[in-house]
Amino acid sequence: MLMNAPATFIQSYIDDLNDALNQLKPGAALTRIQAAWLGTCLTGILLMNSVCWAKFERASLGDCKVAALSWVFRKASIPCDWLLRVSVVLILKRYGITEGVLAFDESDRARSKSTKRIYKVYKQKHKGSGGYVNGQTIVLLLLVTSSITVPTRPKQRLH
Repeated sequence: MLMNAPATFIQSYIDDLNDALNQLKPGAALTRIQAAWLGTCLTGILLMNSVCWAKFERASLGDCKVAALSWVFRKASIPCDWLLRVSVVLILKRYGITEGVLAFDESDRARSKSTKRIYKVYKQKHKGSGGYVNGQTIVLLLLVTSSITVPTRPKQRLH
């Protein structure tokens, strides 16, 4: 599988996303580089079923370097909160969804004993052994409708 350009439907989605971003918040539109990066990432996720810069680089035969992909992710000022909001609105409009219910989903993630570099880790009761482990609680806010379930805003519990 080669990943030279974003799939046509992904490019169409990014164009729609960019137009909606510009309408919702003028000046928040993606730059050409950000849009290309997003297209590469979405295509890579679709093809590799993974979020891995090294796999993306191999699939593009070296056209997309790991350093460049991760730099855009870390340093570019992409309006992620607006992207998520606009993405949900586009999906709701596309499928004609007019009603739904908000639901919370939380799960505990056990981490290693040495967790100095992991954000928001705290002691949790381990259900399997009855002891304690270091871990994180991941909380998702989901929009549940009759046809689809959409994550609306991921959060982590603060402890």
